[in-house]
Amino acid sequence: MSFFSHVCLIEAPQAVISPFPRYISDCIGICYLASAVEQDVESLVIPDNYYNDGVYDSFRTLLRKQPVDLVAISSMTGCFNNALRLAGIAKEHDVFVVMGGFHPTALPEEVLRHRCVDAVAIGEGEATFRDLVLYGPSKEVPGLAYRENGGITFTGPRPIIGDIDSIAFPFRSLRPARYGEKGNDYSIDTIYTSRGCPWSCSFCANDTMHKGWRGRSPENVVEEFALLHDHKKKKLIKIWDANFLTNIKRAETICDMMIERGLTNFRIMTETRAKDLIRAERILGKLRKIGLSKVGLGIESPNTATLELMNKKNVLDDVSRAIALVRKNGVGAEGYFIIGHYTETVEDTLAYPEFAKNLGLRQALFMSMTPYPGTKIFDEYKSENKITSFDWDLYNNFCPVVSTRSMDTSTLVEMMVYCNVAFCNYRSVLKRNSVSTVLIAMLKDLFQLCFLMRVNKTLDDRVIIDTIYQAFTRYAGRKPQITFQCRPADKPLKSPVVISIRRSSREAVDFIIEQRGDLRRLSISIRQENALASGAIIRLDEVVAASGSLSMDSLMRLLFRNELIRNNPGSMAGQIFSISGDPVFWRVLRRLYALYAGSFRKTPGFAG
Repeated sequence: MSFFSHVCLIEAPQAVISPFPRYISDCIGICYLASAVEQDVESLVIPDNYYNDGVYDSFRTLLRKQPVDLVAISSMTGCFNNALRLAGIAKEHDVFVVMGGFHPTALPEEVLRHRCVDAVAIGEGEATFRDLVLYGPSKEVPGLAYRENGGITFTGPRPIIGDIDSIAFPFRSLRPARYGEKGNDYSIDTIYTSRGCPWSCSFCANDTMHKGWRGRSPENVVEEFALLHDHKKKKLIKIWDANFLTNIKRAETICDMMIERGLTNFRIMTETRAKDLIRAERILGKLRKIGLSKVGLGIESPNTATLELMNKKNVLDDVSRAIALVRKNGVGAEGYFIIGHYTETVEDTLAYPEFAKNLGLRQALFMSMTPYPGTKIFDEYKSENKITSFDWDLYNNFCPVVSTRSMDTSTLVEMMVYCNVAFCNYRSVLKRNSVSTVLIAMLKDLFQLCFLMRVNKTLDDRVIIDTIYQAFTRYAGRKPQITFQCRPADKPLKSPVVISIRRSSREAVDFIIEQRGDLRRLSISIRQENALASGAIIRLDEVVAASGSLSMDSLMRLLFRNELIRNNPGSMAGQIFSISGDPVFWRVLRRLYALYAGSFRKTPGFAG
């Protein structure tokens, strides 16, 4: 008989959800734990609403309605405050609480200082968690830290799992409904085909958690894909390995087996290194055939010295070659960049977006250096006294919590926004054929920028308005000229299109699109005081206020629906019908229409 019989598993939610569908939680980590103990307990449960703020009420209701003697909470660093909130609820019902995941693994003693946490599973959790369930907190359970007799007992490290084929598939059928989908039916899901990483980048905690790289056998991986495959519904599958293409022969065998079995109705995203993409050139066509649509590349910096300090083994010539290769094979590339290394300056950072564009990237994420506990960067920044906040809610890659030797935290926020503004190729704007359609495209881009800034809970509306406006004026000061080659089917512009982004009655940035022959040109300039007002006006204060009226959970619900339609255009009618019954959809539509209509509203004086 097991020491614990009724187990509740929870993945603590992020304090603020990053506004990208790929970051919608599918709680795979705790599903692995569930599989590890499925045969050893009487009941297993995951609370409803685990992916949003409704989880707290759902958790309380669950604890009142059914027996639970062990609560297991998985936590990343940016989720830790919410993990403590969940642990506190468990303690209200006198339930034993164990935490695991990256943050508790890195800081077990700090976690156990909180009286609501009884034990910490350190490192890979499946075997440690199963032993805890079977035998309780004991010195005979390696990989555990727990409070005992007023102190903390460490049972010693548990070896990593050598044969990861021995790990049972995640218990996906346990998952409650998420946006109307349950269990194995999730249309956005995650597969890990390996654990660990052969590299030791100084900003990454993978080595603390998983150590060296170990790959699952192709047969094992393909069996899991088969469980998720649906001929009628294309799913977005995130192969969230640290580096999927570490072993090219293994990746090729996975492709061959999936193609042979017809397991190709997926849209797949993954992450890898540029050099490994080059090594994988001969199998890129096969990867595309099984559904690979996007590859994330950790480029990090255009500066060789910074890469060396990060222990990032990138060769920048490899990056441009890798991007060209994936594009040739119909696969998108997204570059990941980290700004805020303590050696870099404003001038260093201003080069990032231009460097990204020159690589041929069409998508890029500019993230802030985040010193996660368990990383070398954490120790380096701490020793330099450059960590400005230990509010774990801010540890999500998009909220600067450090300063550099020459940039403070507010400057890093400005740099992140500038990089997004300056990297944009404005293609979505340039290909439109009228003032109204250009305006809609610009409002969409501005909303995305606002939502990204709202991930940082320390920023109020005034700061968001000023930071966005300053980014546009800084970029306009460089006098950018952006061109677009029209397609034969495009209608020519009859006259220049002018859209102004306004901060106040005397401050505006003009976007002017002109066409000569089949070439359109976008110029961006700061409005001069004696300039005549013309075109449409986007009032930044109204856009920022509108973005704040929509909760992140509501936004993610809409983004999820959009992702489902994108992958399954044949289901558009049904999804639109579903969305049309959602009051959030109508609220957003009304706000967008008000912004659109208001942009043609003229006001006296400068800037319209």
